[in-house]
This record gives sequence, structure tokens and C-alpha cells, in this order.
Amino acid sequence: MSLQGGGSNIPGQQLFDALADPTRRTIIELLAANGRMSATDIYDNFSMSNPAVSQHLKVLREAELVEIERRAQKHIYSLNPDTMHSLEGWIKHTTDLWDQRFDRLDNLLAAEKGKRHHTRR
Repeated sequence: MSLQGGGSNIPGQQLFDALADPTRRTIIELLAANGRMSATDIYDNFSMSNPAVSQHLKVLREAELVEIERRAQKHIYSLNPDTMHSLEGWIKHTTDLWDQRFDRLDNLLAAEKGKRHHTRR
């Protein structure tokens, strides 16, 4: 699911490729809202063919975003909490880095503004 880089877990390209498609994002949202869903219940939310939706589910499984449980003839899908937590952690880490950059920029701009105000007197 992830690559090591710079001391933090960076989600792999396969994960981002899976999330890039609006149909797959909708499936993720359905599972987030409903918890576990059968493949049939997922299919019922789309106007495309069942095999087309099944291909999207396959991509999500391969990216480890969803898990599947087989019960007799039923396939039950749910979000993979480990992958979701890893993605959330990476997003938080990246957001924190950007927040630190903006804080440094704010401090620099405040210092420059203070210098200009001081020299005008």
C-alpha cells in the first residue's frame, strides 16, 4: 500500500490511481456511510453494468482500500481500516508540513513588515 520515503509512509501510486476515479470514490463513500455492503447492494447504486462495477471493486481491492468477505454466494465489501488510517495519517503529516511552511512565511512577512514600519519613522 505504501512506499517508504523521508521517514514517513507515502501512499503508493496504486492507491491514488484507485481514488482518481469518481465511481470508485462513490463506492468508498457508500461503504463509509453504510458499513458493510454486498456486491449486489453496491451494484444497485449505479446505472452501469454489474461487470463494470465489479472491475471498479477489483481496483479498490488491489489498492487495499476495501476488503471482501465471502459468505456462500455473497461477497460482502467493507473499507479496509488499516489503509484508510494510513491515508489519513499521510494527509495529516503532509498538512502539518504545509502549516509549518505557512507559519514560517507568516513570521517572515511580519518581520519584514516590522522592518519597513521601523525604517519609515
